[in-house]
Amino acid sequence: MTPEILLVIAILTAAMVLLVTQWIPMEATALLVLASVAITGLLPPAETLAGFSSPAVVTVWAVFILSGGLTHTGVANVIGHIVLKIAGAGETAMIVVIMATAGLLSAIMNNVAVAALMLPVVTDIAGQTKIPSSRLLMPLAFGALMGGMTTQIGTPPNILVSEALREHNLEPFSFFDFTPVGLAVSVAGIAFMALAGRHLLSGRRFAQEPEKNGDPEADWQTQYHLEERLFHATVPDGSPLAGKSLSASGLGAILGWNVISITRNGRSIMTPGPGETIHPGDLLTVEGRMESMGPLAELARMKIARSSRKSVDFPTEGLFFCETAIPINSPITGQPARKALSGIRDAAVVVAVRKEGNVIKRFAGDVLLEGNERILTAAGEQCLGERQIANLPAGFRKVDEQTLISHFSMDDEPFELTIPPGVFPSGSPLGESRIPELTGVPVWAIIRGNETVVLPADDEILHDNDRLIIPADPDFLHAAAALATLEIHENMPPMDIRSFLTGDTGLVETILAPGTSIEGMTLRELNFREKYGLSVLAIRRRGKTYRSRLQDIKIFFGDALLLFGPTQNLRVLNREPDFVVLARTAQEQHRTEKMKISLFILTAVVFSAVMGWVPIYIAAVTGAAFMVLSGCLSMEEAYRQIEWKAVFLIAGMMPLGAAMEQSGAAMLAAGWVVEQAGRFGPEGILAGMITLTMLATCVIPIPAVVVLMIPVVLSTAESMGISPHSLLMGVSLAASASFITPLSHPAKLMVMGPGGYSFTDYLKTGIPLTVVVWIVLVAVVPLLWPLTL
Repeated sequence: MTPEILLVIAILTAAMVLLVTQWIPMEATALLVLASVAITGLLPPAETLAGFSSPAVVTVWAVFILSGGLTHTGVANVIGHIVLKIAGAGETAMIVVIMATAGLLSAIMNNVAVAALMLPVVTDIAGQTKIPSSRLLMPLAFGALMGGMTTQIGTPPNILVSEALREHNLEPFSFFDFTPVGLAVSVAGIAFMALAGRHLLSGRRFAQEPEKNGDPEADWQTQYHLEERLFHATVPDGSPLAGKSLSASGLGAILGWNVISITRNGRSIMTPGPGETIHPGDLLTVEGRMESMGPLAELARMKIARSSRKSVDFPTEGLFFCETAIPINSPITGQPARKALSGIRDAAVVVAVRKEGNVIKRFAGDVLLEGNERILTAAGEQCLGERQIANLPAGFRKVDEQTLISHFSMDDEPFELTIPPGVFPSGSPLGESRIPELTGVPVWAIIRGNETVVLPADDEILHDNDRLIIPADPDFLHAAAALATLEIHENMPPMDIRSFLTGDTGLVETILAPGTSIEGMTLRELNFREKYGLSVLAIRRRGKTYRSRLQDIKIFFGDALLLFGPTQNLRVLNREPDFVVLARTAQEQHRTEKMKISLFILTAVVFSAVMGWVPIYIAAVTGAAFMVLSGCLSMEEAYRQIEWKAVFLIAGMMPLGAAMEQSGAAMLAAGWVVEQAGRFGPEGILAGMITLTMLATCVIPIPAVVVLMIPVVLSTAESMGISPHSLLMGVSLAASASFITPLSHPAKLMVMGPGGYSFTDYLKTGIPLTVVVWIVLVAVVPLLWPLTL
């Protein structure tokens, strides 16, 4: 094994680790691969940059722009509406039509754009036909993926293998060479989903029986359990809340409530902004937990005083602090910070979380971990015992005063809450007081005469004149006491969100658009309510619904947000490039007057490529230019249509593929493949390549898998005397048949929130569908593309 092969294997291994774990963005990984190949001398520096000018890369981004032209002129919408109207109301027929329509559009358009365009249409039809959306949206995503297999420009893998053949002086695939095998896969996939796959999907009918024309609002009310969280509260005369703005009142920050309307003097103010002033007599319609009001009355009667000791003094009082770092690939990412206390959970609490330079103290234990956080915990020495202190869980370490101040801003002074006689019934435990739940911070200690109880448990009995030490802001405590004056309307029947809907207000779901620039930001950081005049009632992510303290939850691609507010504002939101509103009534107007022009441009691109007048990459670039020049989409819109992640990933990984080939690493890998599968003949080689590709796409981005498989396939074909066309056809379509996990393709992730799918839903349906596609590829590819030369 030569030094060059060892270098290639080292770079390849590091790249695979980074792509699988996603410790850094995949585009950055690709650029590091490019730099590593150049620095190690595996390729001349100029050749490492050739990927950015590769005809395959050029074709990929040009096809994205062509797809954008069809999108903005409404071609997909028109086709989708016409075809879906003739499908009827039967579930089986609807699945067939949805998948066939998505497949037809994906043959000439970016399949992510097809899924985004058809989502509102399918969601509306689900409500009208009383078919649960969970039975239709996954077939939509799968149909879009399978449709891309049918043409040369339908998916990046097809473009990549075609260009690879041309670069190796072999006859490249033509525009429709993929069509016969792609159609066989699509027909088999659609038949499986219509006859068997739909039974593997959850038949979640989130709503009670809809009304005669379908009622998506009723679906959402039950799906998100809104009736459990809607109630009224009145601001009485003389309340300290009067004259304050909603943002300053603490309704959201303290109670986690979302005020969706204010009724004042017979007039309703829908989705009031943060600056709306509260008046005496206001009737607030609130979404939140009514029980959050419970401890406010008791808190209002307590005496609030600043403690004589600072936070950093408490290690001398039998309390000590530990910190632990959460790596980006930690198994507890995506879970609350309190999960980090495994092993000492009963004797410790989360005090603060340092995240992206910010220190979070309120509800620190509920902070969802993403990696790169530092967690500060407090524990009582008497509770843990000397043995546990000496053997803290892995990753935990005691911290000194300087670290407490510099890393966690613990140089403040905690406050004392003194319990006057009669506030709590005799024998009441701390847990029933719900003071920690309200304040969002743990009770560090209870001072009772000369006795100090450090980190009291929930069953610690409270006594009159106890002093509770808590690290809370006094302004917060006074604001919480003011909230206790609100009058809650408790004895009312469950509220119906539809009673607030008029011709001017609506309730819809929205998702982040492909290529969004706001992924990973919170609603607070976006100033969402103030900017758009809409209330976010709930967020659904991977089958789980969040309805409390939404302002500080980061939103990601695949999340579904339930919005309430003026219809006009919903339409304005859908014009924002970062959102897709899942309701046809809120969809933006397309440039339908340019529809014929966009269709003519696409036809010219396809016809010129099929006839061989110009290479496909020249035809695609020319067509993309005319899409902009003719006004089908603007230059800014054209930039947004390009999936830059895919472009950088392909261009950055191409030098590694070339290095594999030139160093002999590809031939070495081919020898291993021949050794393992060669005894089964050419058919075994093909089956092995297809299987390896399908498994790899579960954890590695699809374009990267294809780029790395191409040199292995070509070397294997050369050593075995097998047709490279047959192997590359199988590998390309196998890469596009990535159905097992939602993370391998944006189209599947996009429908996850609106469909209410969990990760296991994709496994249950995707694994058998993948097996069906595997059988079709292994059987059909050799028939249409003989393996022997």
